[in-house]
Amino acid sequence: MIGHDLAGRYEIITRVGGGGMALVYKAHDVLLNRYVAVKVLRQQFVGDEEFIRRFRREAQSAAALSHPNVVSIYDVGQEDDIHYIVMEYIEGSNLNEIIQERAPLQTDEAVRIAMQICDALDHAHQNHIIHRDIKPHNILIGNNGRVKVTDFGIARAVTSSTITQTGSVIGSVHYFSPEHAKGINTGEKSDLYSLGIVLYQMLTAKLPFFGESPISVALKHLQEPFEEPRVVNPHIPQSVENVILKSMRKNPAERYGSAHEMFLDLDTCLRPDRLNEPRAEFTVNHDLEETRVMPAIRGSVAAASSDTAVRSESKATVSDTTSVNWQEEEKRPKGWKKPLLVVGITLLLLALLLLGFRWVLGQLDPGEVDVPYVIGMTEKDARAKLEEDGLRVKEPVTREYQKDIPKGEVFEQSKKNIRVKKNTFIELSISDGPELKVLKSYVGQKLQAAKDELIALGITEDRIKVTEEHSEEEAGTILEQTPDEGAELNPETAEVSFVVSMGRETVLMEDLADMRLKDAKSWLKSKELVFEESDTIYEASYLHEKDHVIKVENYNPGDQVPKGTKIVLRVSSGPPADSKTYQFNVRISPAQSGKSSEVKIMYSDATGENIEGVKRTINSTVDIPVTVILSPDTVARVTVMRDNQFMDTVEIHYDEIGTGNDSPNLNIPGSEATEPPQTEAPGDDQEVQAEVDNSNGENGTEGEENAGGQ
Repeated sequence: MIGHDLAGRYEIITRVGGGGMALVYKAHDVLLNRYVAVKVLRQQFVGDEEFIRRFRREAQSAAALSHPNVVSIYDVGQEDDIHYIVMEYIEGSNLNEIIQERAPLQTDEAVRIAMQICDALDHAHQNHIIHRDIKPHNILIGNNGRVKVTDFGIARAVTSSTITQTGSVIGSVHYFSPEHAKGINTGEKSDLYSLGIVLYQMLTAKLPFFGESPISVALKHLQEPFEEPRVVNPHIPQSVENVILKSMRKNPAERYGSAHEMFLDLDTCLRPDRLNEPRAEFTVNHDLEETRVMPAIRGSVAAASSDTAVRSESKATVSDTTSVNWQEEEKRPKGWKKPLLVVGITLLLLALLLLGFRWVLGQLDPGEVDVPYVIGMTEKDARAKLEEDGLRVKEPVTREYQKDIPKGEVFEQSKKNIRVKKNTFIELSISDGPELKVLKSYVGQKLQAAKDELIALGITEDRIKVTEEHSEEEAGTILEQTPDEGAELNPETAEVSFVVSMGRETVLMEDLADMRLKDAKSWLKSKELVFEESDTIYEASYLHEKDHVIKVENYNPGDQVPKGTKIVLRVSSGPPADSKTYQFNVRISPAQSGKSSEVKIMYSDATGENIEGVKRTINSTVDIPVTVILSPDTVARVTVMRDNQFMDTVEIHYDEIGTGNDSPNLNIPGSEATEPPQTEAPGDDQEVQAEVDNSNGENGTEGEENAGGQ
């Protein structure tokens, strides 16, 4: 169901719960953009009209209620063989989970929860709806503390904790009322009895009645008193115990008259003046219909009575015989020995006959033995114990999955704690352990989809272990799993481990602008990035030298780039074809002859504005060549500074270059220009000038070095 788009509107996200009859999923209502709970009838019941009728009855019953403590019903429908109810989604836990985690609860918290349940029941009863299955599992507690009652009008499917009548399920045995146990019609007060048990459990962390079977628990509801709450938890105020005692009376007439009456009692039970009120007393009113246990007539007593009668009869016979013999003896005093011998022999024969008869009976009747209690033993030990006591195991034994009982252990037996004839057959139920699930292969699937499936199987998210590593697979793809495909595992305890792809390993893209093409290639190769000559885009540039990188076309500096990615470079092919290069000399002398001066030459051309071309110290007159590059319809400008004082500016026009109207060389004399101009050695100057020509004055530092050597 996960991932299914139910009715074209409800996107099933994950499973959040379920019972014997239905499964509950969290879903997204795409039409109203909200989360909802979708209850779906289990597939094994879709052909059972009785279950479908009960399922629809829940929707009808709850839809008739509108109360802040009742889960709202939004929609009900059927798609193919899927029957579903859409209801309010509660972010939180059910009361059973809270009791298991931290019971006994504080008294004020338990009373507050019970009051909200009571309020919901009062609203339902006023609408002639009886819940019939109030228990902690059907009470939802939102993260905001709001209590919500759910599962109105539904009868739970048969489980080990339910009792059934012909064709119908009565309810959860630990929480239903005595009249419920009798199988008679239940009314509003039956819900109040169940609420009393829920309040009892919240405050004591135990159930008032517990037994080895549902039948035994039901009989305790009918016959036995429960251990009073304050005996289990002395911290419970007497006023709160009185509420529990009254709501759990076996006679419905002695309980609260209505849910509203119980609500009012709960509302005031924690007032200081009521905390230590007297214990509630009730008039003893025996139910004529209640089941009573009649005392057994012991065999020894019956035998004793029989023996007494026999002895009395024997005494009478002996007395009569004695009397007769005495009379005869008086008549025949000399013949008394012979009759006495006959009587003795007769009695001896009778005794032997009686002993033989008893021996024969002993052979026919094997006698009785106590049935040993073998629940909790292994199958082997249980068989040995029963055979040792003269009993036999009925074959085949029953084997069932039991998630809380180890495999091979006896969890049920027939004829417990009674005496039976020897060689009687005893039925055993053996645990097959928890139901194991076969693990499928998730390799190649997305991690989240695999998690959703495993959670639906019963494996909690904290037992799904994930490690990540780089690979060629898309990020989030499962690469390996442990256990392997086909392994059998217990969803209650098993752990599943995944190795998940992080995608390809990445490198940090650096700024390759102005890097020589061959150096850029070496850097890309060192970072395991792919570059091919066909991926080069050449374009003319005034700002970048020929065969220098202008930019990386498909990534920016600072991007994380997966290794193996193809990189495209935009590379300079030099200045455009219509550009012009112009060179002239600046002859300059120190400000004062014999002293040094600091000279700085700035220029602006197609490569940029106010570029510092030369900065040097001179001691004599020197010629400094300056090269500029011009684009069509532009003007280059050269400015000379000496000792931080402006000396002169020359403008070079694109249209004048090559026409004979070129500007003359610039001459800046000193105070005494008597020394001839000095020029650099041809080897150094010409080489430096060539560098200036190639660099086109791209940046101040490189221009300064080149011009400084001119």
